Amino acid sequence: MSELDAVLSHIDSHVDAALERLFNVLRIKSVSTDPAFAADCRACAEWHAADLTSIGFDASSRDTPGHPIVVAHDRSGEGPSALFYGHYDVQPVDPLNLWDHDPFAPFLETRTDGTRAIRGRGASDDKGQVMTFVEACRAWKAVTGKLPIPVSILIEGEEESGGANLPPFLKANADELRADIGLICDTSMWNAQTPAITTMLRGLCGEEIVITGPDRDLHSGFYGSAAVNPNHVLARILADLRDADGRITIPGFYDGVPELPEKLRAQWETLHFDPAAFLGAVGLSVPAGERGRGALEMIWSRPTCEINGMGGGYQDAGFKTVIPSQASAKISFRLVFDQDPHAIRAAFREFVRARIPADCKVEFTEHGAGRAIRFPIEASAFEKTRNALSAEWGRDAVFIGGGGSIPVTHELKSALGMDVILAGFALDDDRIHSPNEKYDLKSFHHGIRSWARVLHDLAA
Repeated sequence: MSELDAVLSHIDSHVDAALERLFNVLRIKSVSTDPAFAADCRACAEWHAADLTSIGFDASSRDTPGHPIVVAHDRSGEGPSALFYGHYDVQPVDPLNLWDHDPFAPFLETRTDGTRAIRGRGASDDKGQVMTFVEACRAWKAVTGKLPIPVSILIEGEEESGGANLPPFLKANADELRADIGLICDTSMWNAQTPAITTMLRGLCGEEIVITGPDRDLHSGFYGSAAVNPNHVLARILADLRDADGRITIPGFYDGVPELPEKLRAQWETLHFDPAAFLGAVGLSVPAGERGRGALEMIWSRPTCEINGMGGGYQDAGFKTVIPSQASAKISFRLVFDQDPHAIRAAFREFVRARIPADCKVEFTEHGAGRAIRFPIEASAFEKTRNALSAEWGRDAVFIGGGGSIPVTHELKSALGMDVILAGFALDDDRIHSPNEKYDLKSFHHGIRSWARVLHDLAA
């Protein structure tokens, strides 16, 4: 039996113990956004530091101006080094009445089809995913006494509440944390049978605008048509953001957006994505967005402009005939390839100002900015990881894009100069951030085995 086979066998025979350790950490109420749970966040960080120390890592919980960050090193292996990133904090559980059980009393559910799932807040995002990697390291240490490659682990406690303290922590500790490759397990499978590596993530630019006209709400019978209505002004501006073909009309918006590389397009076509089923699952049937673009292309490799919220005037029960003093909207841009979020912000503001009547004024509030990121699928570490995942799941792992944003990937790239492999085992129905969060037992078990294989193949 090879070393890898022995490690995989050890994992299989110790799944129950691994599950109980996961339950222990799921019981900790590490809600980072609520100060009432600060002690729980610290307890969770200390739990991880103690657990990693118990398997031979040099681990500690380090203070920040917010919640602690766990750092651990095991340099017993040889070859290229890796830094694994995860987070121990979780989303609030509200609304509690929509949970079928106590969010912090995890249990293993057997479903009607015989499959089993881990239930509890953080089961998938991100405690279950973090522990797949830790348990893979535990198995290698138990069987061989060392890891295949040098490994560092960083587990933060503010990912769900903005992560403001991570960038300065990375910069201050760059020499200690720098590695040859970054590993993140905070993403999903392509489907329940097919593993995936996410190689593209979109950037983000958020803006809030408030348009003010009259100095107070006006009676529409007395002032209608004679006085400017901020709702009309706002509606016109928002309508102007796209043309009839769905293209975004802000000047310079598509600067830095090339056509999708043919090699990547061809790989995506093998995924047999069904846009009708994708839209049908949320009660829709007619594709929107840019005319002539496929849904998968628009989600992963095209930029967006979305109105996330808007309001002005009376919106409570009944009716009130007013011309509002103010109208507002929250708008987000998902960015791709080399789009500059700061240039997008400046162009958007100029676009709005050009449409503001003389009798109105506009105020802007910035809500974050981050560039898109993509990683080289031709790099050997990506191909080795793909081979390892394919061997474990019995299906070729696929390279996919991500419609959302994971800011830490850009932080690791910019602060530490590392490419990052995003390989996670969550499923689309895990209900992350929602009541009744779950993580399939298969995802947990085979996730551990997958990381054991990845560590082995990265050492080759």
